[in-house]
Amino acid sequence: MAVRGVSDPSRSRSGANGASAGAARSTARSRRRARRDTSGRRLFAFDKRLGVRLVAGADEAGRGCLAGPLVAAGVLFDQDALTTRELRSLRALNDSKQHTAQAREELFPLVLRSASRVVVVSRCVRGIDARGLHKTNLAALRDALLGVTQHVADDVLCLVDGFAVAEFGRPQRAIVDGDATSAAIAAASIVAKVTRDRYMRHADSQHPGWNFAEHVGYSTPSHREAILRQGVSPLHRMSFQSLAYQQLAL
Repeated sequence: MAVRGVSDPSRSRSGANGASAGAARSTARSRRRARRDTSGRRLFAFDKRLGVRLVAGADEAGRGCLAGPLVAAGVLFDQDALTTRELRSLRALNDSKQHTAQAREELFPLVLRSASRVVVVSRCVRGIDARGLHKTNLAALRDALLGVTQHVADDVLCLVDGFAVAEFGRPQRAIVDGDATSAAIAAASIVAKVTRDRYMRHADSQHPGWNFAEHVGYSTPSHREAILRQGVSPLHRMSFQSLAYQQLAL
């Protein structure tokens, strides 16, 4: 007499639960991908609603670092000149902190191709120590906007991430979380971050032992351990009140 196979209910439930978990993960990935692929559209829509053809954005990278320069970038977009292809290529544009290093590198040339103008300003460590971080930051953002709008005859609305800068002859708006709100500011954040990270990776070969290529100057455990092990390099900002410096005889 043949015996029919009897299914194991617990195994069925386990399989169902596994399938449900897999479907949930797939759905979550799809949502993240959808948000990533539409962030640029949302940011450009914000700039478009400003009602101005030329919009310039400025942002900086490296403000909170223990070592390395502060880099500011200005990016100018002509809203009327942007093609559908350019907008599509920048559909993932967002605050640089929302992207991996590889994604930022991929967006970098797309921003350069789509923007009407791009300007990068760098402020060295000794200048930061002499003037103070906040003053240096505001001056760099202002210089980036001055540079990217120089000799532009038409009206340009200038957007700055977080802080208003000193008057420079153009209308400006300070936007809190601007790098996640405005396409022009987000593009500037990508340019500033990629430029600075490339500099710090190059500096790693000239100043070995501090692992600059890994942490690009930020206060990570490995960076603080390197400072305790071998002191500071010419790239370290001595005006920072960091615990990493307090045990050194400086």
